[in-house]
Amino acid sequence: MTKPMSNQMQMAITAVQTAARICQMVQKQLVTEQTLQKADRSPVTVADFASQAVVCAMLAEHFPNDPMVAEENSQQLRQGDQKALCDSVVAHVAETLGQSLDTQQVLAWIDRGGADASSDRYWTLDPIDGTKGFLRRQQYAIALALIESGEVVLGVLGCPNLATPDSPGALLVAEHNCGAHQLPIDGDNLEAALSVKVDDVANASEARFCESVESAHSNLSQSAQIAQYLGIGAEPVRIDSQAKYATVARGDASIYMRLPTGKDYREKIWDHAAGTILVHEAGGRVTDIDGQSLQYTHGRELGANRGVLATNGYLHDTVLDAIKTSTTT
Repeated sequence: MTKPMSNQMQMAITAVQTAARICQMVQKQLVTEQTLQKADRSPVTVADFASQAVVCAMLAEHFPNDPMVAEENSQQLRQGDQKALCDSVVAHVAETLGQSLDTQQVLAWIDRGGADASSDRYWTLDPIDGTKGFLRRQQYAIALALIESGEVVLGVLGCPNLATPDSPGALLVAEHNCGAHQLPIDGDNLEAALSVKVDDVANASEARFCESVESAHSNLSQSAQIAQYLGIGAEPVRIDSQAKYATVARGDASIYMRLPTGKDYREKIWDHAAGTILVHEAGGRVTDIDGQSLQYTHGRELGANRGVLATNGYLHDTVLDAIKTSTTT
């Protein structure tokens, strides 16, 4: 890396790597052919809560005054009929941190994620983005970002199944004005992280889309119309989670659109913050589908924005025009 990592970046990386280990452990131990056949979501639920607990615990130790805005809360685990699930979460957190823990401590760590995003400085976390990808043993991500004065200043994406030349999983990191970098998911030589850049495709017909596997996450039929309008013939890259942002940042795709699935739907901040700074620092551009910057000052949702568009930058205005055309015809 051309600049030394800040202490907060180093801590964020360690926290995400720890969460990635716990997710991999849960996936190995609990995701089976039987759970897949029964559509049993309990393995990802265990990993989701345990991932949030360890990240919140580690950041609380080093940044005790920083609020955390995260996806989960402990309400489900506190229900009497969920004791087995709760015990499994506590056991996995204790094993990963290498210490004896009582249930209330783990639940309190999870509930640190209940901040309302009203502070000038706060962290935001998606402990497992891409739950179905996790259950399919495909793409999922642990997404952590730091926001100051409404701007994302740091982002870490842990993608255990997004391969690099040296590892089956990738850790992608970005800090304001420091560029975007990639290292193996369990890499410990942080200064050896490699720079990543968006591609330089400037002709839309040569671009590749990256979009969600799940149709409920975006308007895929409209995406197909936009691709046709732009003359894009290549099959889209369909993967779960914020790994899509990583795909654009690494130059494996040029365009990622998240089109609204309903008039009043608004995206959650933890679904985009880490990916947004990653693409920006890799040389790309991220806005909503109206061309407005994403605003992280409206609570736990991107309340002032509609949808999301991430591109290599060269194609951004062209795609915005295509989106506008598709919604008015």
